[in-house]
Amino acid sequence: MGWWIEGLHPPPLSLSPGWLPSRLNNGWTYSDRLPPAGAQTGIVAFYAGRYPNSSPDDWERRLARGEISRNGDRLLWHRPPWQEPAVPGGWGVIHDDGDLLVIDKPSGLPVLPAGGFLEHTLLRLLERQTAAEPAAAPPPRPVHRLGRFTSGLLVCARRPATRAWLSKRLRESSAAGEGEAPSCRKIYRTLLLPGALELELGVPLRITIPIGRRAHPLLGTIWCAAPDGLAASSLLTLLRCHPDGDLAQVEIATGRPHQIRIHCAAVGAPLLGDPLYLPGGSAQAEVLPGDGGYRLHAHRLALAGPDGARLAWEAPLPAWGPGLASAGSAALEGDQA
Repeated sequence: MGWWIEGLHPPPLSLSPGWLPSRLNNGWTYSDRLPPAGAQTGIVAFYAGRYPNSSPDDWERRLARGEISRNGDRLLWHRPPWQEPAVPGGWGVIHDDGDLLVIDKPSGLPVLPAGGFLEHTLLRLLERQTAAEPAAAPPPRPVHRLGRFTSGLLVCARRPATRAWLSKRLRESSAAGEGEAPSCRKIYRTLLLPGALELELGVPLRITIPIGRRAHPLLGTIWCAAPDGLAASSLLTLLRCHPDGDLAQVEIATGRPHQIRIHCAAVGAPLLGDPLYLPGGSAQAEVLPGDGGYRLHAHRLALAGPDGARLAWEAPLPAWGPGLASAGSAALEGDQA
């Protein structure tokens, strides 16, 4: 079962089936408040500090073109329309009871507007899907995020109350006390750089390296492995070694930004094709978090519902290579979320 949105124009022949072609959006207005200190430094200096991915010269030009307006301490940047990249236009439906919606998100589709994406996001596509339906039901809204190039289980809900308890459950740690069942289990599959991890197959490795912000020339700061960072915990299990990538399972007990990518890199086994995180858990200076190339899949999710009943979902494993996905499924056949 699945759902997709047709593009506004026929896709080019080189575009993969089911993808929405690159398109021009209608622009967007960003609202900020100028702090008291900002009145002394000026609008350009404020924006250059607030959004360091653009230079002061870029903000000077935007100000000269009349894109920025000010009313007291309120600043509005009227960003002109821009071209959004092509994205997958459909997804698989794992569960839908009219309120709770669990989808199998494809790799390449951003969840929320950010980083150059506005209309080509899951949120906007869900809104368009609902608007096209005859019943005036509220659109499902994502309860949590997955990275643009992370595929698999994504939980959405139509009712605010449902989103509230789901958000609380998903923030709860997978770790449980002795004799207690985990309140929430989040299990991923990924491909690691082949041969980088000296670990016996099937033997879990607990990773507790803290994650915090470090300086980055393009973003100002970026999440990395950091001794003074936030507590983070992952359980990594190597499932199969293969020349095309070592298949691993990662269960996360915390939800820090880019946690799996950082933790795997921190122990010397970056995700295969990850352009950002280096062995040790630091970040490449010229790369952004949204740059893709890695393989990461949210495979299983289990949590307690508001009535205490156990909810569990599983997204089919993607076809990453000959024998990789099927072997990984069989390797932990008894490990059910």
